[in-house]
Amino acid sequence: MNRAMKRQALGIAMLATALHVGASATAMAQSRNPATPARPAAPAAPAAAAPAQAAPVADEGAAVKGTEIVARVGGSDVTAEEVRATIALLDARQQAAMARDPALLSQTVRAILANRLVLKEALAKKWDQQPTVVAQLARTRESLIVDSYLQSVTSPPDNYPAEADIKNVYEANASAFLVPRRFRMAQIVVTLTKDADKAAEEAARKKLDDIVKKIKQPGADFAALARSSSDDAASAERDGEIGWVAEPDLRTEIRSQVTGLPKSGIADPIRLEDGWHILKLVDTEASHTRPLVEVRDALVQRIRTERVEANRRAYVAELLKQTPPVVNEIALSRLLEPKGEAAPR
Repeated sequence: MNRAMKRQALGIAMLATALHVGASATAMAQSRNPATPARPAAPAAPAAAAPAQAAPVADEGAAVKGTEIVARVGGSDVTAEEVRATIALLDARQQAAMARDPALLSQTVRAILANRLVLKEALAKKWDQQPTVVAQLARTRESLIVDSYLQSVTSPPDNYPAEADIKNVYEANASAFLVPRRFRMAQIVVTLTKDADKAAEEAARKKLDDIVKKIKQPGADFAALARSSSDDAASAERDGEIGWVAEPDLRTEIRSQVTGLPKSGIADPIRLEDGWHILKLVDTEASHTRPLVEVRDALVQRIRTERVEANRRAYVAELLKQTPPVVNEIALSRLLEPKGEAAPR
């Protein structure tokens, strides 16, 4: 396998991993109910949020899409297009979080307004004329020009990749899109820490024995027992349910019990760091490969990104070939010497 194919395989594996994130919760990994999905990270604000003045209500007939003013502070306006541009800089997870929580959009706008106030004050004090700032701006400008130019000359055509290529890459990396077997589970927890005294241990054991006895009775209602008896309030509110969990995410001591259960089966109590867990297998989903239609958009984006990277390397290599650089290695090595020390001559 050549380097290009290895890079593509690695890229596809990373893509598959990203696509699987959120597909199932991680159960019993670190805490009592680690299967609860983590909240998506809020978009990073450019600066601390500041109170914003209400923007004037514009005439809907006169408002131009994209240039409509959505906020104002200190005589500076923020348009809808500027907000869209800021959102476009966020990653997919942050954008999804913003779509679910409109408050995050308001925070983003307020952060833009806060930046405007700081910028206004900095310019009034001629901060942009500081030598270090001037040098940083020059480097930033240079990087922006180089990056945007390379992007323009290395981007593949809009119709790339062809459907046949997409299918070939998908089939060659089908194993990367394999979704492992998943289990939908519910639990009843009896808390008992490792440092509990004898009295607490006896009380927990008595409660556990009582719950197990009730579960084994004909017609026992696991959900009702979870609501009334489980020490894990979060899952108890959901009739003990902890949701879907992928097989690789199960702790070893849990996997050995759950994988052998029939649907609606209840495992023997399992002792973990925080106490006893009585698990019920609500449902099972067999392992399967995600279909092409489901991963196509992300796969196309990955293929295009890899092509851009390859084109960029080739373009720069050709420039260097046409104009070979000359580097003074001796002078370069001196840059690493501590200040005040001279290299022996």
